[in-house]
Amino acid sequence: MVKLTVLYPNSAEDNFDMDYYINTHTPLVKALLGPEGLIKVEVEEGVAGGSPGTSASYTVICGIFFPDPEKLESALEQHGMELLSDIPNFTSVVPVMQISKVL
Repeated sequence: MVKLTVLYPNSAEDNFDMDYYINTHTPLVKALLGPEGLIKVEVEEGVAGGSPGTSASYTVICGIFFPDPEKLESALEQHGMELLSDIPNFTSVVPVMQISKVL
């Protein structure tokens, strides 16, 4: 299994519309990628840094799970641009992305 992790850095200068992200963007991810082999989507909201009272490094971390790299690559080729074009609807933050093998 592989995971595409999308990390949205926490920034006081940038906005993040959590309601839009949870109620519009995440369902869009599931609708577009589900038929392509999506296993699950996990969303985490940062609440603190490494110790209580410190700011979280990331506002949101999203994990998008696929059975193998080929299915993920195919899904992103088909729907990646549409998903990326939705980002300005909920944030001005530029996300950091990484693909990892789930051990």
